[in-house]
Amino acid sequence: MTELLQLRDISKRFGGVKALKGIDLSIPEGTIYGLIGPNGAGKTTLFNIITGMYTADTGTRVLRGQALPLNLKPYEIVIRGIARTFQNIRLFHYMSALENIMVGCHRHSGIGLFATLFNTANARTEEASIRARAFELLDYVGLPRSCASRLANELSYGDQRRLEIARALATRPSLLALDEPAAGMNPTETEALRVLLTRIRDDGITVLLIEHDVKLMMSLCDRLAVLDFGELIAEGEPAAIRQDPRVIAAYLGGEA
Repeated sequence: MTELLQLRDISKRFGGVKALKGIDLSIPEGTIYGLIGPNGAGKTTLFNIITGMYTADTGTRVLRGQALPLNLKPYEIVIRGIARTFQNIRLFHYMSALENIMVGCHRHSGIGLFATLFNTANARTEEASIRARAFELLDYVGLPRSCASRLANELSYGDQRRLEIARALATRPSLLALDEPAAGMNPTETEALRVLLTRIRDDGITVLLIEHDVKLMMSLCDRLAVLDFGELIAEGEPAAIRQDPRVIAAYLGGEA
């Protein structure tokens, strides 16, 4: 498979604690790729380095053959094709659901400040196109159009999760990075999320996933990377990961 994102020798230290120790991994294009491991293993640190929230001390990131400097800001990472959601939902709570998605769509706006301020014909045409795209994404993630005008903080927890995914998709990413998207969901919502993420992958967007729901990760992910104490201890298909003695000892235990 074609490698979408390559990480080489990624290390990160916080004071006297070395959170990541020379991580090498490759995320194949067109897959759902999971990061798992016990608390404190370095998953979130690695995730934040991939998405520009942290800067690695050493290493390289290569996305579709193009090197990504380690000091890129999060918005610069989005411009290059990596969008993310957060463990603690970060929507614009006092904007409508539709407006939240439109914010992501504006990443590709070609209308300048002058046209926006004076509401030119081109600006109105593009805004109408962005609004239509936002409605399409509402449909895509399974939110009813009746949610469009509701404030984000009025939606149910599960619907807010879906809305955050829709906003990330609006940026047209090649890699969609999701930080514990099933956290707090009931079984019905989790199953709906599994179906949505499978559809996103099948539609050509690679998904990177951190999630503590082992059963979900084993059934959903095409490949898994397992971290422990800042080191990569295993990588491969779920069936192999489930049987790996190092993974069983460090993380899976009785769930293997």
